[in-house]
Amino acid sequence: MQSSRMMQPNLRKIGLLPLIGVIFFTVSGGAYGIEPLVGQLNAAWAVVLIVVTPILWGLPISMMAAELSSAMPEEGGYYFWVRAAMGNFWGVQEGWWTICYTAVDMAIYPVLFVNYLAYFLPSLALDEKGSSSWQVFFIRWLLAILLIVIALAVNWKGARAVGGNAVVSGVLVLVPFVILAIAGLAKSGASRAAWSAITTGLAGGPDAGLLALGLSVVLWNYSGWDNVSTFAGEVTEPQRNYPRAFLVALPLIVLCYLLPLIAGIAVTTDPSVWNESAGWPVIASLIGGSRLGALIAIAALVSSWALFNSQLLYVSRLPYAMARDGWLPAVLAKVSSRNGVPTAALLASCAVTACFVAFSFGKLVVIDILLYAAGLALELVALIALRIKNPTMGRPFRVPGGRVGLALVAICPMLVICVVFWASVKDAAAKSQLLIVIFLIVSGPLVYLLRRRFARA
Repeated sequence: MQSSRMMQPNLRKIGLLPLIGVIFFTVSGGAYGIEPLVGQLNAAWAVVLIVVTPILWGLPISMMAAELSSAMPEEGGYYFWVRAAMGNFWGVQEGWWTICYTAVDMAIYPVLFVNYLAYFLPSLALDEKGSSSWQVFFIRWLLAILLIVIALAVNWKGARAVGGNAVVSGVLVLVPFVILAIAGLAKSGASRAAWSAITTGLAGGPDAGLLALGLSVVLWNYSGWDNVSTFAGEVTEPQRNYPRAFLVALPLIVLCYLLPLIAGIAVTTDPSVWNESAGWPVIASLIGGSRLGALIAIAALVSSWALFNSQLLYVSRLPYAMARDGWLPAVLAKVSSRNGVPTAALLASCAVTACFVAFSFGKLVVIDILLYAAGLALELVALIALRIKNPTMGRPFRVPGGRVGLALVAICPMLVICVVFWASVKDAAAKSQLLIVIFLIVSGPLVYLLRRRFARA
């Protein structure tokens, strides 16, 4: 099988530090987006989910991605892994389901960008029900489209430009949160107030319906480790740099969520503050005044921009890889002769994203995480299947712990997926999103049947 890395000429590859930056903005991008955890559940369950999720979800997925990325650093990433392990049919399902969920996922970041921009332009804010007038809706949509166009221009220059942007943006996002955490935790009685909020919240269990949203939000904030595999052909020494980048990024992301969260709940646990409309800029104002609030709001705009910019890098590579194999129209396999960027796939990804930015954050994130879980399940099966099918394959990084470690890496995320699915079924409000997910999953076999003759040719 010919390596897809050989198909893109004039690649300008990214090194370890830019890779860490891209991983940070593919998975996290700062504590933005976790605010509904406190508002919908409570401070205690927010802390529990932030601490437990990386152990049962983030760490296993990052180790799985590190092993398979180092063993098969191909353009297309997990699509290539599943296809190699389980055949064309399941490879197409992996690719198609991922394209569906990334179309939803990509729309979240322009929505968040406009939400935080409303801190400076209150007329753009949504009401308590997440609604707005048609005039405000149209302006919000135009601003989201503008963000998409700017990210398209940066991605057009190639992976190195995106990686450099991620490093600079990472500094601009992390520094304000460091200031917020220090200012909040340094206040007199802050640790006592935070501990009181946590112990009080643990006294009661979460509602099943609210748990569905809470789990979806926190899993979304810890998802994406495998996504950075899709541009492995554009990374310098991927066998060496992927495991090292994951090792640095995981604890950095956990601390980025946990410390500001504790500082924030020490000041307030008011649900009218802990939500997507108010969020960190208002919390920062309560901690350090209007200047800190404005600083966090500016960092939020940078974060939303960098998240979308970094996500667009991996999203556009998957349609390119599938088009090369004939499972999508051949036009998507076209690349720039100047820098190797899959321009047609990049344009298509931006166009589809523009259609989804009209949805609210809450509705998008539930659909996103359920679709992501379906694709992730195939990747975990592929990890085990490749160990059995090709045990002598070169693996610069292997999941430690032998068979027990491999089993834990596969089982823990699957258990989390089952809990999310159960909570979504129990929640009446999430059933419409669940039906959308089922429809998109069922459409995968249809894509395979319709494109099979083109792929064989």
